[in-house]
Parts: sequence; structure tokens; C-alpha cells
Amino acid sequence: MAVYVRRCISTFMLNERTETMNTSQAVAKEHFFNHVEDFMDYRKTIYEASDQTIKSNRIDIQLFKDFIDMKDYLYIDGKAVMDFQYYLKKQRLNCGSSMNRKIFTLRSYSKYLNLEQIPNVKTLPFYDVLKCRQGYKTRPPAGGLSKEQVKAIFESIDRDSCLSIRDYAVYALMYKLGLRIGEVHQLNLENIDLEKKKITVLGKGNKRRSLHLDDEMTAILTQWIAVRKQFLNYDISNALFISKKGNRLAIRTMEDNFKKIIKRLNLNVPFNVTCHTLRHSFASHLNDEEVDVLVIQDLLGHATPRTTADYYIHPSEKKVKEALEKLPGVIYMNQLVQSGLLKFQPAYNKRE
Repeated sequence: MAVYVRRCISTFMLNERTETMNTSQAVAKEHFFNHVEDFMDYRKTIYEASDQTIKSNRIDIQLFKDFIDMKDYLYIDGKAVMDFQYYLKKQRLNCGSSMNRKIFTLRSYSKYLNLEQIPNVKTLPFYDVLKCRQGYKTRPPAGGLSKEQVKAIFESIDRDSCLSIRDYAVYALMYKLGLRIGEVHQLNLENIDLEKKKITVLGKGNKRRSLHLDDEMTAILTQWIAVRKQFLNYDISNALFISKKGNRLAIRTMEDNFKKIIKRLNLNVPFNVTCHTLRHSFASHLNDEEVDVLVIQDLLGHATPRTTADYYIHPSEKKVKEALEKLPGVIYMNQLVQSGLLKFQPAYNKRE
């Protein structure tokens, strides 16, 4: 009995010593979250991260902090990170790409903490987290609209008021030039040159690209700039698009107004139609016109053609059908049918 008691005491002391050693080597949550603002300033100043990127990073870290506080974790260790992943997947219903982005943000932040020489920062487990890979079955359907559906969207916008003229110009830039909603939001008056029919866009990573304005897009922007004078602060605001209150038009306002348009139309498509869908449709329609993928890549502002090909180009049903009709086997079968050498037996209805 005495031997058993001594063994239990020894095991308990060993566990206590191991737990104390593990926690002493981990990063306390107070130390982990104390440098967020410095990290944001570092990203903004040194790497010239966009405001949207900074905002996303801040939201990701704050979400992790709220989770750590909710679960009363004192240290940032592997168990805390795995529980965070379960929380994202099961309770917030995040897809793999959303989870990867949050972990990538935390991994970048831990790199910054390492530069700051925070004690025990190398024990942070973010480098050990594997990337989530979604199977093809869970991927959402391609998000490109047909030309008829896009036409219906723009025809539903009555350009009989200053607000509707503004919104028409906003969404026209997204479809006719493939701009991101954040790029439209950041546009200033000096970015537009109507005489030269040029627009300068500030994309991701502060990369600038110059795009041509066709006659229709030039006319749309000319009409908007003419009525822009009816808005508050038009003479002191540098923003191309402004709100009723005279502020730069918010991304949320663009999204909400677009949702109202889509709700009225009832397009009946198997995916969620957003402002970004216009950008996808722009790329898909250019591809249907057999525009080179490198040209589409340049117009969209992508770093590599792979992103353009994998995520933005969605061939229309018409193009897929035309491709299938060109298969040698299909051509031969059609010839047999047309010559009368091949006939199909009518469907047989079995008697009850």
C-alpha cells in the first residue's frame, strides 16, 4: 500500500513538473496580443499593405483573441490552436480557404513577434498547422453570369436619379473593366482621364494598372461626374464616388445596394450573386470571345495566369456544347444520324 501511495505521489509530481515546464515555455496570451497595433503599423509602413488587408488581419487576430478569452486559455499552445480550428469549422461553418487565411494571418503575426524577440515565441504552433484542402465536391459552383443576366441587372437600374446614376457607374466599372469592389472604393477623381480615356487603378499590394475606357464607359463616367456636383462635399472630397452625406462611398453601401437589385430580379442561379460576380462574369465573357488568358490576367491585375484560369474563367454552357460537338466521335455519330444509317428506337412503354 505504501509503495502504491509513493508511486501515485511521484506520478502526480511528475505531471505537475511537466505542466509547469510546458507553460513556462509557452507564450502567455497577454504577451501574444500586446503587439497587434505595432504589427499593423509594420505591415502598413514597410510592406505597404492595403487598408483592406490591414482590416482583414485585424479582424482575424481579434477573432482569435475573443476565442482565447471565451475559453479562458492562459497560453497560446497547440491545443488552443486546434480548438480554434474546431470552432471555426463547427460553429462558424468556415470553409477551408477561410480557415487557411486566418491561420496564415496568425502565422504572419508570430513571425513579427519573433522579430520583436518575444520570449518563447518559437514555441507557437502555427507553423505546424496543415493547410486545409477542400475536395471538389464541397467547392461552390462557378460564379459567372450569362450576358443576358448581366444585361438584366443593368437594365433594372433606372438612371433617373443621381443615386441610380452613381450606382450604375459603380457596377459598370466592375463588369466592363473587371474591377474589385475595393478598387472602385479607392478611386479618386485624378485617377480618371476622360480625354485620354484612361483610368488608373490601385490593386492588391498597391500595384497600379492603367486600363482603357471604351466609349460607353466614358459616357457613363461623364454622366456621373456631371451629377456628382449635386452631392454634399463634392468640391472638397477627392473620392470619385461619394455618398449622400458627402463621404467616400462605403464598400458596405455598394454591397447592400447590389443585393437589393439582385433580390428584385430573382436570377435563379445556383450560387450567391455579389458585386464580385460581375468581375467573374467579365473574365468569363472575355474568355468566351477567345481573348488570351494573359490579357485577361493583366486586366484583372493578377500576379499569375493560374489564378485567372483556376478561379475566374468559367466557360459558358454554349462554349462547352460547341467543344463537345467538335469531338470526332460526336461528329461521326451526327453524320450517321443525318444519313439515315443510324436510327434510334423509340422509347418502349411497358404495360402495367
